[in-house]
Amino acid sequence: MSRLVYVIFLLVVVEGSRNTLERNTETNATEAKVEGKGTIKLPPNVTIPGIITFGDSIVDSGNNNHLRTALKCNFPPYGKDFPGKIAIGRFSDGRVPSDIVGGSGYDPLTAKLVKVVSLSDQLKYFQEYKNKLKVIVGEEKANFLVKNSLYLVVASSNDIAHTYTARSIKYNKTSYADYLADSASKFVSALYGLGARRIGVFSAVPVGCVPAARTLRGKLKRRCSEKLNEVARNFNAKISPTLEALGKELPDSRVVLIDVYDTLNDMIENPKNYGKYEYTSLFLIIISSSYNRKVK
Repeated sequence: MSRLVYVIFLLVVVEGSRNTLERNTETNATEAKVEGKGTIKLPPNVTIPGIITFGDSIVDSGNNNHLRTALKCNFPPYGKDFPGKIAIGRFSDGRVPSDIVGGSGYDPLTAKLVKVVSLSDQLKYFQEYKNKLKVIVGEEKANFLVKNSLYLVVASSNDIAHTYTARSIKYNKTSYADYLADSASKFVSALYGLGARRIGVFSAVPVGCVPAARTLRGKLKRRCSEKLNEVARNFNAKISPTLEALGKELPDSRVVLIDVYDTLNDMIENPKNYGKYEYTSLFLIIISSSYNRKVK
């Protein structure tokens, strides 16, 4: 599982920095190649000094263990492929893509419902990180690290899975998706205001097909919840043009949508089409598929 994590990040790095590279160098980022054992060769004069994540349980490397929340994963079968086969607080059988956050969302009510760290608090923690970084390496080096790092925002799933129902009196499937997209835009703008320039925002996933949704909403056959998936698709349709417009408004920025919905959904509906793959291969297909659609 750990190898797939590096492959995911490396491919996202290429996509997230592509336009910046085209503006600042004569080398196209599409020349970057994934090499053996989870390594990548970037074009000359390209620096990605760090990867900083914000969002939900997909990128949580165990912070939920220290929160008074019902969303726990410190028991089997979680962690069965982690070193030592220990369930250490990652919502995975092994490592997770970030290997920093909780089960938060764009909707501030989500963090209150599941009692985790809100995105607004995550921004406060990031500011604290910047202050500490300046003390350690100096202001000039700290500004370089903040500006050139890659920022990944992974949210919306918990909003749709946990909070949409609570908000259904005020919002319908379309208006709630609009609300989330607007909230995501404001978060990205705030992150930009703190110095981030390379920002990748993940699309919503087929939330209605996660095990909990299928158990609670799928009846005896545990089918996917089409209602939740529709909200996810509405969000994706709204967030794509929203981020594109935002990227044009923010000088010297590269804001991209990393769309994984269609590929994940196709794997769920047509697993036989993908044969037998190791985890690394499966996630390579997901992310590279999203990357190729974006490049085209």
